[in-house]
Amino acid sequence: MKLTIIGVGLIGGSIALKLRENHFVDYVYGVDQSEQHLAEAAALGIIDEGASLEHALKNADLIVLAIPVDSARKLLPKVLDLVQEHQTVMDVGSTKTGIVQSVQNHNNRSRFVAFHPMWGTENSGPKSAIADSFTGKAGVICDREHSAPDALKIVQKAAEQLEMNLLYMDSDSHDVHTAYISHISHITSYALANTVLEKEREEDTIFQLASSGFSSTVRLAKSHPEMWVPIFRQNKENVLDVLNEHITQLRKFKSALEKDNYDYLEELIRNANKIRGLLG
Repeated sequence: MKLTIIGVGLIGGSIALKLRENHFVDYVYGVDQSEQHLAEAAALGIIDEGASLEHALKNADLIVLAIPVDSARKLLPKVLDLVQEHQTVMDVGSTKTGIVQSVQNHNNRSRFVAFHPMWGTENSGPKSAIADSFTGKAGVICDREHSAPDALKIVQKAAEQLEMNLLYMDSDSHDVHTAYISHISHITSYALANTVLEKEREEDTIFQLASSGFSSTVRLAKSHPEMWVPIFRQNKENVLDVLNEHITQLRKFKSALEKDNYDYLEELIRNANKIRGLLG
C-alpha cells in the first residue's frame, strides 16, 4: 500500500513511521510547505519521496491530512476533488465538525474518514516523530455512517496497526468532549505560563525552583500557536463553555482562601481527587 502524508510533522511523521514499521505501507510520499521538513523526513526514513500534492495524490492508496485544522478544512475539498474510488482520505484534526461540514455535500464525501488520534506533545516537526506514539491511545472515528465501507475498513486497519483503541461518535459530540479533556488543558497551561512570566521576573529563579509538578503543568504551554489558534477558532463555542466552568471553579478556590474557609477548600480538593478513580 502507498501512503501520502500531507504535513510531515509530529503526528504525520509518527503515523508514517509506525505504518512502515508494521509493513502496512511500503512507500510513503510526503507533502509539506517546508522543504526543510521534507528533507528531514526523508533523512529520518519517514518518507521515501517529497512530492507535489497532485503527484502524491495520484499514486497513493491512503492519504492522511496531518496539518492544522483550518488548513485541513480548506484543503480537504480540493483533495477529494482529485481522488478516485479506490483511494481513502483521513484527517487527524483535533476538531471535527468544521472539517466534516466542509465536505458534507462533496461528491466524494464517502472516500473521507474523519479520524482523531488522541495523542500529541508540545513538540513539532519530523524530528519529533515517534513510531510507538499511539500505542494504547484512543483513536476516534467520527460520523462513520458517511464513509464508504471499504474506506472505513482501511482506516480501522490503519488504527489497528497504530495499536490504538477505536471509539466512534458523531463530530459534534467529539468536539464537546475534546474541549473538556484536551483544549481547556492547553488554555490553562498557556494562562499559567503567562501568569508566572508576568509575576516572576527573575528567569534564573524560575529555572532553579521549577519543580517537576510545575514543569508538567506548563508543558503544554510550549505548544505552537500555529496549531492551537485554529483549534480554538474552530471549537470556539465549546471551548468558551468549558472555560466559563473552569473560571467558576477557580473562583471557588479563590473565595475559600479569601474567607479562610479551609473546610470548603478541603472539600474542593477531595472532590477533585475523584479523578484518580477515572484516570488511575
